[in-house]
Amino acid sequence: MKQQSLASRLTYDRAIPLSEITLRIADRAQSNTQQYGRRPYGVGLLIAGVDAKGPHLFEFQPSGVTQEMLACGIGARSQMARTYLEKHLDKFESADRLELIQHALRALKESLSQDKELTVDNTSVGVAGLDENFTLFEGQDIAEWLDTTFNENRESGQEGGDAMETDEL
Repeated sequence: MKQQSLASRLTYDRAIPLSEITLRIADRAQSNTQQYGRRPYGVGLLIAGVDAKGPHLFEFQPSGVTQEMLACGIGARSQMARTYLEKHLDKFESADRLELIQHALRALKESLSQDKELTVDNTSVGVAGLDENFTLFEGQDIAEWLDTTFNENRESGQEGGDAMETDEL
């Protein structure tokens, strides 16, 4: 991705669209599935970024299949996070940054086993926007977000917000 981005900048004097670079990676990964003796890539990725057309999120699967998503989770136990995101998808467009971060944290919490908690030691939050660079928040920088997200729910008698309805069904 880095080489393709630099080549586009040097050749055309512009950033490569995120959809184009994702497609190039997908084509390379997919070609491995068609040749004898070649193994498919063994890693899935979420590729997020902002280009001239706006923010994008792509899910890259090891087979080379990519899909543009509005919200997504990958990895072990990600289905519960995906269910949470699908359930609240209509709220994302009108949400401000804090609400989006809280939804992301709640979705992440859904994917954890019952005996684990999100803490400043095991959680990081990455934020990017149209007119700002990517920033990674870790440690005490996210303590307030964790407190705001999960203490509101405890005070109202709900752990995990609206997503707990799925556990009761």
